[in-house]
Amino acid sequence: MITVAHDALEKLVAEMIGRAGSNPEEAGKVARNLVEANCLGHDSHGIGLVAQYMDHARAGSLTVNGHVSLVSDNGVYLLLDGNMAYGQVTGIEAMELGIDRARTAGAAIVGLRNSHHLGRIGAWGEMCAEAGFISIHFVNVVGHRPLVAPWGGAEARYSTNPYCTAVPATDRNPMFVLDMATSRVALGKVRVAYNAGKEVVEGALIDHNGRPTREAAVMYEEPTGALQAFGEHKGYGLAMLGEILGAALLGGPVTDPKHQERNTICNSMLTVIIDPKGFGKDIPFGDLIDSMLAYVTSARPAEGTDKIRVAGEPERETSADRKANGIPVDPGTWAGLVEAGVNAGMDRHAFDGIAG
Repeated sequence: MITVAHDALEKLVAEMIGRAGSNPEEAGKVARNLVEANCLGHDSHGIGLVAQYMDHARAGSLTVNGHVSLVSDNGVYLLLDGNMAYGQVTGIEAMELGIDRARTAGAAIVGLRNSHHLGRIGAWGEMCAEAGFISIHFVNVVGHRPLVAPWGGAEARYSTNPYCTAVPATDRNPMFVLDMATSRVALGKVRVAYNAGKEVVEGALIDHNGRPTREAAVMYEEPTGALQAFGEHKGYGLAMLGEILGAALLGGPVTDPKHQERNTICNSMLTVIIDPKGFGKDIPFGDLIDSMLAYVTSARPAEGTDKIRVAGEPERETSADRKANGIPVDPGTWAGLVEAGVNAGMDRHAFDGIAG
């Protein structure tokens, strides 16, 4: 493993994104979002995406220096088009508009369609939670070949369609952030395993014959296989809600052949933003959360577990460690990053100088 300081890595990635056409502000937003994903332990949504982003920018399947545009505004409803701009930009803009609306209306229902990859959806939930709001996010993914097999199927038909809910911090607990792919693992985790020459967890993949496998190569070498839904039919059902609520409701592209051959990553996302005081200021919402979490986490840990954790806690622990000791990057991911940078005209020594 190569170890890189997060601040040096962020600076390097910002330069790379800039060389693909982004202005400094946009390049900084993309770099911060990707490196933060690595810091939190979500390497699947981190710097391993940089080369792909740069390819999309050069090919025109990503709108460099783009922004959201307003499609319709109807009370608590806001419909936005991402114009295939960087999701690290459109996500911020959509959440800022939604938070402002929730402050005045008590709630907001924000539809964002046709955005380039929104990255780690938890980042948008955290924005809302930091502003004091609960948020619920349904997302779909199109623009490339399907990746996930429907429950009972032997070939892929849709993608990893994330789901996220974030709840503000209380007096005794940090914000609660549940952010997950509806597949058993995110594709990026398979990519990380493939680059590192490791197997994937049991139950995550099937090969081209529909048989279970742990070989990451089935997602990157012909003949290709597919990811499996988490929780069997339950994850499959939640993924379909990502298509229905995250895209179809907004008039965004849904999974079908005409939207799966665009050589890009296109997300649409429905976000529901809720003021916790909406049902009454006298409801002890935070106190009830604290009481519940205290009881749940008091359970006796199972063998091999040091304590009970809640959603968001593993990420905070990982972030503290990686910001102090550096971000580990597997050799395959690092080699791809170096190649993309050198191809964009960067000096190879810029990479050698920060790799530990």
